[in-house]
Parts: sequence; C-alpha cells; structure tokens
Amino acid sequence: MVTTAPYGAWTSPVDARTVAAHDGRPAFVGMVGDEVWWTEPRPAEGGRRTLVRRRPDGAGESVLPAPWNVRSRVLEYGGQPWAGTDTAEGPLIVFSNFDDQRLYACTPDGDPAPRPLTPHSAVGGGLRWVDPVLRCDLGEVWCVLEEFTGERPTEVRRVLAAVPLDGSAAEDRSRVRELSDDRHRFVTGPRLSPDGRRAAWIAWDHPRMPWDGTLAMVARITAEGTFEDVRPLVGDLGSAAPGGGADGESVAQVEWAADGSLLFVSDLSGWWELQRIDPDAPADGVVASRALCPARQEEFGGPLWNVGQRWFLPLDDGTLAVIHGRGSTALGILDPVTGELVDAAGPWTEWTPTLAVHGSRVLGIAAGPHSSYELVELDTRTGHARVLACRHVDVLDPAYHPRPRSRTFTGPHGRDIHAHIHPPHNPDHVAPDGELPPYVVWAHGGPTGRAPLVLDLEIAYFTSRGIGVAEVNYGGSTGYGREYRERLRGRWGVVDVEDCAAVARALAEEGSADRARLAIRGGSAGGWTAAASLTSTDLYACGTISYPVLDLTGWATGGTHDFESQYLESLIGPFAEVPDRYRERSPLHHADRIAAPFLLLQGLDDVICPPAQCERFLAAVAGRGVPHAYLPFAGEGHGFRRAETLVRAVEAELALYVQTFGLTRSDVPALELRG
Repeated sequence: MVTTAPYGAWTSPVDARTVAAHDGRPAFVGMVGDEVWWTEPRPAEGGRRTLVRRRPDGAGESVLPAPWNVRSRVLEYGGQPWAGTDTAEGPLIVFSNFDDQRLYACTPDGDPAPRPLTPHSAVGGGLRWVDPVLRCDLGEVWCVLEEFTGERPTEVRRVLAAVPLDGSAAEDRSRVRELSDDRHRFVTGPRLSPDGRRAAWIAWDHPRMPWDGTLAMVARITAEGTFEDVRPLVGDLGSAAPGGGADGESVAQVEWAADGSLLFVSDLSGWWELQRIDPDAPADGVVASRALCPARQEEFGGPLWNVGQRWFLPLDDGTLAVIHGRGSTALGILDPVTGELVDAAGPWTEWTPTLAVHGSRVLGIAAGPHSSYELVELDTRTGHARVLACRHVDVLDPAYHPRPRSRTFTGPHGRDIHAHIHPPHNPDHVAPDGELPPYVVWAHGGPTGRAPLVLDLEIAYFTSRGIGVAEVNYGGSTGYGREYRERLRGRWGVVDVEDCAAVARALAEEGSADRARLAIRGGSAGGWTAAASLTSTDLYACGTISYPVLDLTGWATGGTHDFESQYLESLIGPFAEVPDRYRERSPLHHADRIAAPFLLLQGLDDVICPPAQCERFLAAVAGRGVPHAYLPFAGEGHGFRRAETLVRAVEAELALYVQTFGLTRSDVPALELRG
C-alpha cells in the first residue's frame, strides 16, 4: 500500500550498515597465467583491500588474509599495487602492503607466507613502491620507488628501480638498483616493449599536474638491464626546457604495440586521443604521431590520479581494447588501421581505468545506473560480454533504487553544466500534494574528477527517504574535453561554487526542489566547494563538509602532500603573484560569513587534508552561534574505509538534514549541534 508522507519522512529498507557493507569496488584487475586476479575492499575488516584470484574453473578465493592490505601510498593516492606471473611452482605474486609500504612476494600454491623484498626506512614517509613489472629473467621486479629524504612531505624523490626477487634487499637498501635518475619529480612504472629492448614511462614536474602536462619517456634496455639513451619522445616537451612550455600536453598512458611502435593517449587536440609513434622518431612527436581514432571529440584517457591506470591495451590480433566516452564511458574494440570502433553491449555506463587482456579476452570493471561495479569479461571473437566476478546482487528490492537522469543546465555566461539528478523515489510513499522535496547538491572530489552515473547505495539511502540528490559535474570536471576541464583554472572556489548553485537554483525554479530546503555536501575538493558555498552564498540551508581544504595559504606552504603541493598554482594562481587571492578565497578566513548549520567529518590520519585545517576552522566559527557538529575519526585517512566510520558518517549527515529541514524521523541517531 502506498502511504502519503512528507518528503524526508519516508521509511526505507536502505540502512547505513547496508551502505557501509557495499562501499568501495573491485580494482586493479590483471591476469596471472589464465587466472584473473584483482583487489577488493573489506570495510568490515578495518577497510583493508585483499587480493582475490579466480581459478579457471570459476572458483574464487581471497589470497591474503587479514591484516595484509594490498595498497600503495605512492603520491598518497596509490596505484597499481601488485603484479603476478605464472611459474612452474604456480603463481608468483609481488605486492605493496599498506601498513609498512614494503614490497612482498608470495607463492600462494607453495609457501603462501609473504616475504619482504624491500627494507624499512626511518626517514619521513620511508620507502614506497607502486606499478610493479616482474622481470623473472633478471630475477627482479621493476617499479616506481618513492623515497623520502627528509621529514617534510615535499622532501622526496621518485625513480624507476629494480628490486631483487631473492629478498636480498629486504635489509639492504643498496641492493635496490635504480634504473632512472630523479630529474623528474614524478614517474609512472615502466612499460616494456615486446622484444624487451625498450622501456617507456610517463614523467612530469611541478607545478604541472599530470592532466596539465606530462612527458612520454623512452630508453633502450641493455643486456645487463640498465637504461641508456633516455629521452622524452612526446608530450609536454616545452616543460623539459627552462621555464616550461606555454601550453601543456597531457599524455595519460603509454603502451607498446606488437610491431614495436609506441601507443599513447594525448590531449593535444583538446581531447585525450589514442595515437601511435615510431620510438625512433625525433623528439617532435606531434608531427610523427598519428591519431588512431580522430575527430570523435570524446576521451580515450583521463586524469592520472593513480599510478598505473589503463584506458587501453593492445590485443594479440593487433586491435586495441579501449575505454572511451564523453561524460560516460564504454569498452570498445578499436581497429587501429581503419579506425573502426565497436563497443561491447551491456548495461554498463562506466568503466574504471583498469584493463587486462589474455588472448582474445578483455577484462575490465564496470557499473551502471542499476548495478554496482562488476568484473566483466569481453570475448572479442564473439563480441559477448559477461560478468565474471563481483556480480551485482540486489541486496534490497531494486524498486528502492534511485531513478536518475543526466541533464545539462545553463550556468553563468551561458555555459553548460552537466549533472545527474536523482529525485526522491520510494514505491511505498508519495508526498502530499503541493509539497516540494529537499535536495542535496553533491560536489565531487578532485576537483579534476567526475561523478559517474552508477548505482550508489549512499544516494539510495537519501532518495528512498524522500531527499533528492543532484550530482554536479561542475566546470573543471574531466570527461568533457580539456576546455571544460580548464574552466576551473585560476577560478577554483568561483566556477565550482557558481555551477553547483546554478543547478540548485534551476531545480528550485522549475519546481523540482524546495528552495528553502537545499543543502550541499562534498569530500576533499568537494568539501572545499561545500565550505566555500556556505561562506559565499546564502542559498543552502545546511552543508556536510568531509576531509576538506579550508585554508589555501596553509595548503600552499607545506600543509599537504607533495603530489598536490603546487596544484593551487593552476587552480588559484601563482602564490608568489596573487597571495591575497589565497586568503580571499579560503573559507577559513570567511568563517564570519557562515550562517547555515554544518557537519564537519575528518579522518585523523589524513595527510592530504590534515585535521589541523578543520581545527582552525572550528576555532574561527566558535562563539558565532552557528549550529555545527565535528566528527573526527581515528584510523581514517583521506576518504573513509572502515564500516563503523561509514555508518556513523551517513547517519550523522541524515541527522543534520532532519534537524535543519524540520523532518520527523525516529530512526536517526542523535547528532548534537553546538552553536
């Protein structure tokens, strides 16, 4: 029976524990022989990630028991944390363990106990490893080494390094062989040519972020496994000269084709396009390279937040598996000769940048509006795609799932703003005639990120209770070309705030949302947008701010990790030239303007957005009579992973809306708001 009840008061089967239990997704898929391996989250086990294998007979098992945590901290955001190969004794696996950041090796079918390959370091953040490539012919694993040289987060160097597989470097740093020098601040792991004689990788330097400008580096590999003739081939070649280039070129991925040519993704045209180049070409690769699928005005790559992301891989028959799209992504097979591109059929609208190939098989991870992230296999011979593992299971009646629609709104100066709108939806309830629903604007992180249109039980938690959600892909988001991405350049805290407000106002003006019951929420860069919105507009009745940036000056002067330590040079402007802009934009320095109630959520182990910023913000708000709550979480870093944290966070957010919007609910734990 359908019951009439006010928006926000609807009863729902989507509880916080269900949301927490299904948080996270599989990642970093790979092949070991003819077995499929990947990592999976375990929210109930302290938020660790385990390594899972699927045997040819379909049996799946977790390889590493607690407390092993397969996750790298390189750049703090990590990346590809494991590699494996098939040997006479069964699989040989090398992985990075989160707690101590050492590399370990294990042979699950022999002695399964992991053995360390790399040493500890007491200096700063120690030694960290990511994006490994096994070289059993040399008895080594090649990967990125991130080595701290001092206590400050910016006292760090990164090189390509070779680690002995015999464990001789476990107590002896000198046994680690460095393959590259540290002329570049950032590098990805090496990609080896089919004949093993060349290596290619990506490098970049401050103040550029990898989506601003990178270099594709190449080198010859000697018989002894050393690099020679190291040089940039394509990419942001101007940045290699003093002063850098005026216009950047972002190369997001490199791979070798079977014929020895180098495949890469470049955004020189304004879109990340797939190209090919002869590695012996002179270093003016713009002329020598050739686009393989030109003029589509969509992305074949993305922002390199995690080292080792893959948007494409070559297949044995010369075709390429590619992840591509505009605002959403599809898995396709590209013929690089004809440019013909055929997409896999299926319900998936978002493919994560992780791929593996084996013969005619392509493995990827995908989700859709009605399914969570699944491990999908595409058989390129038949064109048939099937779910291989992590199959979506409806843990509640799909009738309670959100019913989203993607829309394009008009923002200031007539600019387009892309968003996913999730209206309140519950088959058991309708609202009284004439009532408009409350809406929460979700600002994604990054800010160089994007909210995908996929099933999210956290969204269902709110929509099934009668609270709408608007996910805004504000200017600066990826997936819509470089021009859209660079709208935020110098205007962070302006464009993102304006775009979120434009969507919220449009929903109210068209009669889809209650103008008096609008809220905003976000984490990380989205937390910044939420805080900046509350201190610069009176549009929102309240807001939820999670692990945010609040003080730009502090962030730009040693208050964050190395990777993003100069990100504000492009988002805000050169600190040396516009220091007043940093203060002017910071929510910390406008705490006197905030009037709406807010909830502040923070991990106490966060080194990207440290809790000190929250503490200074709270001190600035104290005594001003603004209702607020602060929930710090021990053992959590940048983004929450533990089930108990996720439960508390989502229930506290609902409790904020209950109090602010005047909702009547008896199933929400108390949240004390202090003035």
